[in-house]
Amino acid sequence: MTRVLVAISAVVSMILLSLIYAAVSTNHTAATIQSQLPAASGAPVDASPAATPAGSPPAVTIDEISRSPSDLPDSPNYTLYDGGTWSKPVTRSGPINIEAHFQIKEGVAQVVAGTYLEYWTFDGAIPGPMIRGMVGDTVDFFLTNPSDSMMPHDVDFHAVTGPGGGAVKLLTAPGATSELKVKLLHPGIYIYHCAFPDIPTHIAHGMYGLVVVEPEGGLPAVDHEYYLMQSELYTNAGASKSYTELTDQGLLQYDGANGNLEEPTFVVWNGRPESATGDRMMGMAPGDEIKVGDTVRLFAGDIGPNFSSSFHVIGEMFDTVYVEGSFSLENHWVQTTLIPAGGAVGVEFTVDVPGNYTVVDHAIFRIHKGAVAAIHVVGDDQPDIYDPISHSTELDGASGH
Repeated sequence: MTRVLVAISAVVSMILLSLIYAAVSTNHTAATIQSQLPAASGAPVDASPAATPAGSPPAVTIDEISRSPSDLPDSPNYTLYDGGTWSKPVTRSGPINIEAHFQIKEGVAQVVAGTYLEYWTFDGAIPGPMIRGMVGDTVDFFLTNPSDSMMPHDVDFHAVTGPGGGAVKLLTAPGATSELKVKLLHPGIYIYHCAFPDIPTHIAHGMYGLVVVEPEGGLPAVDHEYYLMQSELYTNAGASKSYTELTDQGLLQYDGANGNLEEPTFVVWNGRPESATGDRMMGMAPGDEIKVGDTVRLFAGDIGPNFSSSFHVIGEMFDTVYVEGSFSLENHWVQTTLIPAGGAVGVEFTVDVPGNYTVVDHAIFRIHKGAVAAIHVVGDDQPDIYDPISHSTELDGASGH
């Protein structure tokens, strides 16, 4: 009888949470639409209650939604993450304690020029901050949900051993802070994400990131490391248009029906199309020049919420793949590696030839939806490896490769 009562109580609790979610989500969407204001060139504007036509640009509250791929801790030896910064590194003599503070930020950001989405984030960017430690470390994790948030949130850490990956003890209402202390028992590259009902809705709004748990003794040294996460965005614009056709649409609304149909409007790296191309491509940040002969490591996750990723760098082979994020399962000389939804991978390679290298999901129509990144490499030509003898120069720039 006791077990029956416990089971009934759990079911009732889940129903109540779902009802709360539905009510709050509906009110939040209505409030967002009512607060829309016209803006020039996508610039943030003052939010006032003036009535505006449906679909006009909203007040922008997150200036840049995409986390730079180079924004990650450069070692597992930092003991504090707070306010967007890793600090207090130590020299290891064994496992350490890591204190990590995440803050929820709900807001509106530009997804493509003149078009906006409502995002929910950890610390104001997508993906959320990377937590990086070593097997045996303890993480003291704090989740703060500001009082102006419209939704409760939590975190399910795939790296955590315990009920819900911690989510059942990190459910955090607006205006509250939760704390959970956990030990990292297994090395690997792990997803984390919000798991408050409805889980797909919270993931589809941007609430996810990676935890890297290095094996004892750490990972081999490389010259450059980057942090990428693939995801899908589902909106009322549907799935028939490429992202370049969706500029100047004002505020698009989240559409769970298209999520159920697995028909995304955008498929992206780090929160939006073109998040890691042009002057934001890997190797372009100040002090981060990639040279011929350098080694590169990519920590790549795929949150889905629906699609797996056929991860490929055009013009490179992966010297080493940490299959499914496991540091004990290596593959070598791989052209394309699969990242399951809710999974991750680590890849390493040496760049031998200068130029720009395109990173894609080789389910290739997804490049139309935004799943493209790039790596910039400088150095002397290597004609013994790659010798472009002649070609039609009038077509330069026309190839996707």
